[in-house]
Amino acid sequence: MPTDMAETAQQREIDPYTQAEGESLAPPTNLVGRFKHLGPSVIVAGSIVGSGEVIMTAGLGANAGFVLLWWVLVSCWSKSVVQAEIARYCITTGDTYMRALNRVPGRIMGPRGPVGWPIWLATASFGIGLFGLGGIVGGAGQSLELLTGIESTISTGIIVAAAIGILITNSYRHLEKVMLFLVMGFTAITIFCAGLMQFTQYAVTADDIALGFSFEFPVMYAALAIAMYGYTGVNSGEIAAYTYWCVEKGYPRHIGSDPSDPGWVDRAKGWIRVLQTDVIATLVILTLATVPFFILGAGVLNPNGEIPEGLDTIRVLSGMFTETLGGWSLWVFGIGAFFILFSTTLSGVGAGGRVFPDYVIEWGFISRLRIHRAKWTRGYVVAIPLMAFLLYFSFQNPIALILISATFAAITLPIQSGAALWLQRNVMDQRVRPGRTMHLALWATFVFQVIMAGVAIWYGVILQIFGD
Repeated sequence: MPTDMAETAQQREIDPYTQAEGESLAPPTNLVGRFKHLGPSVIVAGSIVGSGEVIMTAGLGANAGFVLLWWVLVSCWSKSVVQAEIARYCITTGDTYMRALNRVPGRIMGPRGPVGWPIWLATASFGIGLFGLGGIVGGAGQSLELLTGIESTISTGIIVAAAIGILITNSYRHLEKVMLFLVMGFTAITIFCAGLMQFTQYAVTADDIALGFSFEFPVMYAALAIAMYGYTGVNSGEIAAYTYWCVEKGYPRHIGSDPSDPGWVDRAKGWIRVLQTDVIATLVILTLATVPFFILGAGVLNPNGEIPEGLDTIRVLSGMFTETLGGWSLWVFGIGAFFILFSTTLSGVGAGGRVFPDYVIEWGFISRLRIHRAKWTRGYVVAIPLMAFLLYFSFQNPIALILISATFAAITLPIQSGAALWLQRNVMDQRVRPGRTMHLALWATFVFQVIMAGVAIWYGVILQIFGD
């Protein structure tokens, strides 16, 4: 274990993507000032309020009813500590997410030399994540079909072409602001719809809420519940993407690359507080987005025996609105679902385009100092949406595609929390490590996620392959 953390950090190669000389900036000193520097949470919200909430959470409510309401809240709240602590490490060290994973001990031979075992798993997760993206673009296609009558495969192709056009022309940042407004607007409508449900035959009762907090876990819904846990809230892919949005917001540049600088610790602690405020903003957004979808699924779809699946996924989910607001709201749901899932496509592919160059670097194909990130990103945003379209075209079942990706996401979560613990202990400057409370919370999260990974492997993989 290094004895001089500041010296060790200073001697590491500075990544020009994350840090640069002479760009340090004093952090804000009050809450109002911190609010002015928020941003990564706003961007990642475009991805968070997506397939997990519209499809997985409402689908779980439709299948299980209110009994798993407590599980939805656990899924929302249990991952934010990992999001905060991995980002803390990245902004204070200047490491990218993939570079951080490659520091974890235990190496396996790759095509250009040994790499950390988490890189192998991250690469597998990247490949499996394409199934989830296929489900997301397919869901957006079904939403467009609901609005226009254009067959879902053609609609999905239109969406993929539009996404490529937006991302490759660098107009994504401007559109993201519009998308965020639309996503938040649809979320507000969903909250309103859930409130109106109280004045219909589907009103939520005290018994429903009591059932939701009975902490029962019906094993018949285990596979779906674990998948929802893996994909709802800040999932493993969004935790990784969040660190890159923090880089692009400038947090590590503001802290500075020289830990021996007399003002470095104060700047680091100040920008960590900004980061923590940003994470709390993410948590508030995702909770307000997730719970109403579950309540509508459990309160409206479940009593009617409506289960979203296959080509009817979006049509069935629209029943959450039409049963409470009337037939006219089909358009409200269709437009909102389209923009949510399209925004998720843009956010996910846009973030992936920033992570992908790091795969190339950590596998040893090109130097960190020589890579042309923009070129690799452009290639990514063209190829990946096309691959996602082919997956949807082959399966045409958004929930099944997302279920595959979400189950693997649940399995990979403890790798992130475990890596955060190891990196904080062995690499991170001890002056900016988390306090005891946050450290214990991260340990508790790690243990919980290890258990959940085991459950996901059993119910989501073994029983699905070999049966009961």
